[in-house]
Amino acid sequence: MPWLLLALLLALLGLAVLYWSRRQRLEAGLPAGRVVYADTGAWQRNERTLFSARHRLAGRPDYVVQERGQVLPVEVKPRRGAEQPYAGDVLQLAAYCLLVEEEYGRRPPCGYLKYQKSVFRIDYTDSLRRQLLQRLELMQHDSQARDVVPNHSEPQRCLRCGQREHCQRRLA
Repeated sequence: MPWLLLALLLALLGLAVLYWSRRQRLEAGLPAGRVVYADTGAWQRNERTLFSARHRLAGRPDYVVQERGQVLPVEVKPRRGAEQPYAGDVLQLAAYCLLVEEEYGRRPPCGYLKYQKSVFRIDYTDSLRRQLLQRLELMQHDSQARDVVPNHSEPQRCLRCGQREHCQRRLA
């Protein structure tokens, strides 16, 4: 009889752990599948940066999940409360898709953006890939320029900019 009670207690404990892990996965915005890369610090700090020499691009997605034979990046923006994903976040996710494609040798069909209360599945289409490559080309061109015009008119962005002390065009 005590063995039966112990077995029942262990089964209930196992169900509680399963429920807790499923809830954690949903809160993190992760799709079903096995996490093969994490850079959130939630488990441990990932020191490995994904890198593409061909595109001169490096980055660390928050997660990479293997789901049904596909490898998918996940980017978490916990403070964003928007109803639709920001264009810059979509391009960042596209960059992670490109890095995953280079790192794992397979092009992901999509990636996921997790905002405060929403998860967006972003298809990694040919059009989005072309848009990303065009943006990377512009950025590489700008990195060679002596002076680059800011692409905004927001003084608050200038106040938080890491290049503020070197910028001749700061707004604040």
